Amino acid sequence: MTGSPHTTLILGGTGRTGSLLAKSLAERGRDARTAARHGAEVLFDWDSPATHADALRGIDSLYLVTPVLRAKYVDQVAAFLDLAEAAGVRHVTYLSTYGADDAPPQIDIRAVEADLTARTGITHSVVRPAWVMQNFTDTHLPVINGAITVPTGSGTEAFVDAADIAAVAAETLLAPEVHAGARYAPTGPQALTVGDVADIIAAVTGQPVTHQDLDPESWIGGAVAAGIVPADYAVMLRWLTGTISSGHGSTPNEDVEKVTGRKPTAFREFARRNAHAWTATAGA
Repeated sequence: MTGSPHTTLILGGTGRTGSLLAKSLAERGRDARTAARHGAEVLFDWDSPATHADALRGIDSLYLVTPVLRAKYVDQVAAFLDLAEAAGVRHVTYLSTYGADDAPPQIDIRAVEADLTARTGITHSVVRPAWVMQNFTDTHLPVINGAITVPTGSGTEAFVDAADIAAVAAETLLAPEVHAGARYAPTGPQALTVGDVADIIAAVTGQPVTHQDLDPESWIGGAVAAGIVPADYAVMLRWLTGTISSGHGSTPNEDVEKVTGRKPTAFREFARRNAHAWTATAGA
């Protein structure tokens, strides 16, 4: 696939927001090139710099998704952004995290944002979404034996649909001059506890679902011991869950509607649309 005068490279192009973003851009007439280690149009591996130059050929904008399940990656990302800038990329939309200003220094979220801000040869937009609703339909926070197990206590989060994140990102890439320097924090329209989420899933599936809260360190230690996450990623899990359980989870805002012109998806609507994801695994 050759690049046109306006072609966007989508890192994590087979992922939750990347795949939806590619579809959205294509529907709007923008050439988009998905990049990932498997299943994308272009091979891209953060740990294989030999794949980077080919992925950037003919690209003028970039959806930046940093290496997953890692806390330290700013040097890798900086080297890639140097290459991207030299290759002709003029705008980057970075998928960050809600509340990035409060992220622990051991996590490179803020460092990447600072790197982008310091660059004068490219413009950038930052998308800082709340926890994604799709966490409950995939392997992140699945319903197992009728329970969602995560140490968030009675804290609330304005869970957001990945489609709404992708819609915001699409606008920043289609009109970078309008959104240059912007920071958006897509959220859903309601602040919900995980118990509320469990109740909604139970209502739409007709099956009992509860929230199983537990000691954070036991949950994190179990994830590390099982090989689900590497040991250095524990700081990320501790921060994300601790933010919610301490009462500082994301709160609803108008960023999705402000950027896209439409209201964000409510969790009940999302649950109805995805009820099959839970009914298909009811016996798990």
